[in-house]
Amino acid sequence: MNDPHTKLREAINESDNIVFFGGAGVSTESGIPDFRSEDGVYNMKYPYPPETILSFTFFKQHTSEFYQFYRDKMLHPNAQPNEAHLALAELERRGKLKAIVTQNVDGLHHKAGSVNVLELHGSRGRYYCMSCKKTYGMDVVLEAEDIPTCPCGGTIRPDVVLFEEPLKQSIIQGSIQAIREAEVLIVGGTSLNVYPAAGMIQYYKGSQLILINKSETSYDRQANIIIRDPIGETLGGVL
Repeated sequence: MNDPHTKLREAINESDNIVFFGGAGVSTESGIPDFRSEDGVYNMKYPYPPETILSFTFFKQHTSEFYQFYRDKMLHPNAQPNEAHLALAELERRGKLKAIVTQNVDGLHHKAGSVNVLELHGSRGRYYCMSCKKTYGMDVVLEAEDIPTCPCGGTIRPDVVLFEEPLKQSIIQGSIQAIREAEVLIVGGTSLNVYPAAGMIQYYKGSQLILINKSETSYDRQANIIIRDPIGETLGGVL
């Protein structure tokens, strides 16, 4: 009865008002490296630190170098949803999951079939011209030899939040509202160390905080259920 997986299943079965808050660990089982682990993007060797390359200033001043790194380490066009993405999409179809709030930009929640996805940092599947605002898909980057350019002559950029840029207020407000109104909040694949996104957990007022993460988080003491097992296996096992 004290098994956390059993408790997770019961919490999901008994609620029709669940929100999921996820980070990079949700997508590592799809072959997408996270940022801060030993093998993560931040620990790879480049002429500039990844935090610098992924900043708006670097994008403006060294656009070609930005896209070299971006194509090499950020795109992952062949990545597919894993058990976690598919389980969350199924819970939404069943009317149990009301929203997904994600720090990821890989678009795998949408690819799995989820609809109400709040992408705090944007999506690497969307692009737009900085001059005329025409929108594009990922192919515009994959097919360009260097910097993708719009027919109007403008530079095309990813619709992601770069360092030095603020999160979109509409996404922030939607995420806070979903978390505040949730009966059950499942937090997975995140150490909750990246702000302002991690600070959104403080708006949760419910009584079932569930953490699924391989390492400790700053919210462990407040959690009702803590699971250290792989998130795909864990969420896939509750359906």
